[in-house]
Amino acid sequence: MINDEIRVREVRLVGADGEQIGIKPTREALQMAIDLNLDLVNVAPQAKPPVCRIMDYGKFRYEQQKKEKEARKNQKIVDVKEVWFRSNIEEHDYQTKFRNVVKFLKEGDKVKCSVRFRGREITHANVGQKILERVKVEVADLCVVERQPKLEGRAMIMILAPKLKEN
Repeated sequence: MINDEIRVREVRLVGADGEQIGIKPTREALQMAIDLNLDLVNVAPQAKPPVCRIMDYGKFRYEQQKKEKEARKNQKIVDVKEVWFRSNIEEHDYQTKFRNVVKFLKEGDKVKCSVRFRGREITHANVGQKILERVKVEVADLCVVERQPKLEGRAMIMILAPKLKEN
């Protein structure tokens, strides 16, 4: 809330340069802000009495939007990439898919490793379990297992998340 939107009798006033002015009637605080050609901004409405600050509200909003834009620019959006294995996968195919898992983890994305079972392959779910355990062991230094291998319908799924980089 700014200027005339503040509907309390008195406020704790903070000056334009951050000094504590004290508890003042709202009208007097608003007049002080107008005299300085600035705005009276309610910064802590839940306090007793509410804390208001004299500042240039337009400049304050501009700075806030600039900070938010910078924060959005610097954030990394984590995608979940999916790599499908088959229960009767050959070694070379396994290595190709494994390289993709490693590449995705190094890029900072989560990886959903799945083993698809077709027809009667589902009766040998332990084969799929072994494949996922092998992947888990081979990428242990790059990631943490977010979700252990678990059978869901005709697929066994495991989710890997990249380890956080320590500065």
